[in-house]
Amino acid sequence: MSLKALTFLTAGESHGPQLTILVQNMPAGLRLSADAVDHQLRRRQGGHGRGGRMKIEKDRVQFVGGVRHGYTLGSPIAMVIPNLDWQNWQGRMAVEAPPDPSQAMAEGPAPSRVTQLRPGHADLAGAVKYAHDDVRNVLERASSRETASRVAAGAVARVLLEHFGVELRSHSLRIGPVEADVPTSIRGEYGGSKDPTIAQFWDRVEASDVRCADAASSALMIEQIDAARTAGDTLGGVFEVVAYGLPIGLGSYSQWDEKLDGRLAGALLSIPSIKGVEIGDGFAEAARRGSTVHDVIEYDPQRGWSRQTNNAGGTEGGVTNGAPLVVRCAAKPISTLIKPLPSVDLASKAESPAHVERSDVCVVPAAGVVGEAMAALVLADAFRQKFGGDSVAEISRNLEAYVATYRPS
Repeated sequence: MSLKALTFLTAGESHGPQLTILVQNMPAGLRLSADAVDHQLRRRQGGHGRGGRMKIEKDRVQFVGGVRHGYTLGSPIAMVIPNLDWQNWQGRMAVEAPPDPSQAMAEGPAPSRVTQLRPGHADLAGAVKYAHDDVRNVLERASSRETASRVAAGAVARVLLEHFGVELRSHSLRIGPVEADVPTSIRGEYGGSKDPTIAQFWDRVEASDVRCADAASSALMIEQIDAARTAGDTLGGVFEVVAYGLPIGLGSYSQWDEKLDGRLAGALLSIPSIKGVEIGDGFAEAARRGSTVHDVIEYDPQRGWSRQTNNAGGTEGGVTNGAPLVVRCAAKPISTLIKPLPSVDLASKAESPAHVERSDVCVVPAAGVVGEAMAALVLADAFRQKFGGDSVAEISRNLEAYVATYRPS
């Protein structure tokens, strides 16, 4: 029987009692703490442009299965994240039918039944697909609140990758019309933060309110977000995820669904608001000649295989080539506008302004953290597929033996 995939499932509504996460087929013997997950959850909640919900929620994970005395057991890992806003929605989002529906639906800060459709959101498509007459049944699950679950699952995958020397980072490359000035070295340095200059770049990212290392661009990004908020509007942008320390050989060229770049693109496009993904220089390469695009191969007896450049973004033929993995994602502006667009009412079919719900102005900085999580989940699964093993110790032996076949000792 082939090795089972490392998979995850999430459940829970935006204003329900909790988010529930199940991660399956993580190896045994991995040191894992709630602090490691909570750190990533805090990073997701930050960033200039976040809405009022972030002032309510203080996300903390609770392990309820799969971990004992700080180590994974090899059994499914179950986690929950309580929704602190649930206390304000208990009547409206109750699981059981209330004795007095009219009274229960009147509780809480929002209209009892949502029928005003938001352009750009899942409202109309979801209501038609599932035959809902209340759009709240759609928006509660289509909400970006669900990404907290992804970050929790991704944090577990990230701990596994970090155990084997893989480092995941992200930063805001563009917000609205403002694009950051980024040194190409962060995409080509094989050692990641072991290089002091690279480490300083990522320290500046984490210190920035918009997760951008370029101070001048950060200030302009904040101005653009504030201007959009004042106008009752929203703003999108582009974030970049970089993974250092990946071995050669994750993924496969042999079947379409085994190509790593395809799997990454699918996972990242599944994040709410993401409308475009590119690996490496992606679309820009379409305007250039091959002689200026393809990364010249080098070999050094001390270092092993390397490239002069990293235009490909760390994959060739759907397989990692040992260079840093570079993936960029384009996020559209949030669909909920304080000054709503004209729309149509689901029930009456009459013209009506779109529904307004508490929301963010810009999620690009936080979306980068979600992007890291989704990339971690794909990479951890590819790692397990390549090196097998039911325990961390077994995977370590397999990895060491494999890397010795192509890397100087």
